[in-house]
Amino acid sequence: MPSLAASTAQRWRLDRLPAFWRAQFVGWGLFFVLDLLNRLLTYKNMPMAVVVSLVVAPCLVALSTGLGAIYASQSIGNRLTPRSFVLVVVLSAAAAAIAVSVGFGIRHVMGWNIPNWTLLEQVVVPWFHYVLALNAWSLCYFWILAARAQEEEHRHAMRAEAEALRLELEELRLQLDPHFLFNALNGVAEEIIEHPTAALAMLRDLTAYLRHSLDSLHQTIVTVDDEVSGLAAYLGVQKARFGERLRTRVHVDHDAGQRHIASFLLQPLVENAVKHGRRENGLDVHVDVAAEGNALHVVIENTGSLEQGRTSRRSGSGIGLENVRRRLDLHYPGRHSFTLEGRDDQVVATLKLEGEPCSA
Repeated sequence: MPSLAASTAQRWRLDRLPAFWRAQFVGWGLFFVLDLLNRLLTYKNMPMAVVVSLVVAPCLVALSTGLGAIYASQSIGNRLTPRSFVLVVVLSAAAAAIAVSVGFGIRHVMGWNIPNWTLLEQVVVPWFHYVLALNAWSLCYFWILAARAQEEEHRHAMRAEAEALRLELEELRLQLDPHFLFNALNGVAEEIIEHPTAALAMLRDLTAYLRHSLDSLHQTIVTVDDEVSGLAAYLGVQKARFGERLRTRVHVDHDAGQRHIASFLLQPLVENAVKHGRRENGLDVHVDVAAEGNALHVVIENTGSLEQGRTSRRSGSGIGLENVRRRLDLHYPGRHSFTLEGRDDQVVATLKLEGEPCSA
């Protein structure tokens, strides 16, 4: 049990090290194992192989760390140019010469010689071996720098795009239809004298709608029940305006009510249904929200045709379908579908939202 705790503490301490030093220890640790095996086969003397490897390995760690400091101080950047490549080769050769000197000095002090190797081979072969190792380390160093720079650039671009989309979404949520507000307030004014109760109900619905719209500026994610309450307030104002010419039905499955959804996402679709629907024989607007697994299914239907909707939208104002699609791309990237189609004198908007919405 103590050994398990010690092992856990050791791993925890390694995790606390900076990424550079973790890579140093792991990379040179693997090199130490391979270098030790190579020495055992070459020296045929275990004490000599172990001692030389134990001394040279920390030396290589220190030399590579120094190379990294030099590369950083020379403002080379994260790309290998002809100048920086020559610098890498020269510095790696010099560092390899130091490592060879350390290993050669230990063998000289201990009176150890490599069997069947001449003095020149004992210097040149290890030197070439370390030159390759340090050049490989340097190339990995620049490759990691370039990858980190590219990743940071990508994160910066994503942050900039997310901030731009966030500002755009705030602007969209601030776009209250001026014609809707004007007509609603005008309707309240007309009803105050003859039908004060109806005017008060209409004013309450308008207040609830405005509160929902303003709350969405600070709450990008709400429950389905909260989103539908805003729709109900909006439809209440419109029913007060159009009377029997507008018939609405909003249904939310019990399992879907507490699911999360991007705020003010359904509002533009319902507004389009009311604005562009056919009212000659009365306009029906139905909203159905259901849950299936981890997905939300939303269906918004209104009487009318797609051609009629396109014609009226050419001269209309308000939040368009393209803005809805952009919000879907932000809140449900790769996890949504949205279709708008005509079916037997009806226009049907269908949404499928998978998983939790991303916060803007």
